[in-house]
Amino acid sequence: MRLVFMGTPEFAVPSLRTLAKSSHSVVGVVTQPDRPKGRGLQLAASPVKKEAIRLGIPVVQPENVKDLEFLERLRRWEGVCFAVVGFRILPPEVYEMPPRGTVNLHASLLPEYRGAAPIQWVLINGEKRTGVTTFFIERKVDTGDLILQEEVSIGQEETAGELHDRLALVGAGLLLRTMDRIEQGRVERIPQKGTPTRAPKILPEDCEIDWSQPAERIVNLVRGLSPRPGAFTLWEGKRLKILRASVSQEGNKTVSRQPGRIVGVSEEGIVVEGGKGRVCIREIQVEGRRRMEVEAFLRGHPISLNRVLGSGCETD
Repeated sequence: MRLVFMGTPEFAVPSLRTLAKSSHSVVGVVTQPDRPKGRGLQLAASPVKKEAIRLGIPVVQPENVKDLEFLERLRRWEGVCFAVVGFRILPPEVYEMPPRGTVNLHASLLPEYRGAAPIQWVLINGEKRTGVTTFFIERKVDTGDLILQEEVSIGQEETAGELHDRLALVGAGLLLRTMDRIEQGRVERIPQKGTPTRAPKILPEDCEIDWSQPAERIVNLVRGLSPRPGAFTLWEGKRLKILRASVSQEGNKTVSRQPGRIVGVSEEGIVVEGGKGRVCIREIQVEGRRRMEVEAFLRGHPISLNRVLGSGCETD
């Protein structure tokens, strides 16, 4: 079956690679235009573009997906079905074009976690399972009829980066099975049922740690935002990203219950009071520096007990 693939991020690369190696023919790839990146702000290709070039597949990068020239290019590819993984919202002129429909791969068990950041929010909310879904694109985002789903258990300390990589691989296999069924005419369109939940884009205000929250909730925030954009707190006037943490099993050895107060410092981690329970910080990144284990961090940044992290006073 002739396929057109649309996607941009790293999450989409396993899907493109899997389809390109299958019995289907990926006749073209659509991805975002090159964007400035890094300190030098030099134009950089998307991960999907790099993979498409490696595979020798033609690539187009429209600024406007309603552009007539772009639409004509799509028609000339004669794709029987479009596969979308991490692209932009498409207009009817695009998703209604292929005769077998346009299929999207989404990193949640729809209708749960509709939106731009499902992987982050399932972890922030402390979910124990998630998954991937293929569905037919319709006008409203993430609302189309379901095709296939695959559930995945979430590890107790798994981070967004780790879950992202696992779901990308699981999703690639699910997308291939979906395309096989479409080609064979064995697709059952399943309307979404149940109460939808949202997974909106992560905003800067979502990333600052509120130490008055329970320790478990703080740890889930850290997991959900690691490695990017990273949950942060303030330390000596700088942003300190916390990239790995756990609920501390250390007993309450101090009288203080001030949220954000450092109550333990060792090579094992920095222990901080939460609103309920304590958080053990195990991996961090100082603003403008590389990420490092706490043991390495402490060699160059001595931290004293009873200092307070966050926007409050950092005095004893």
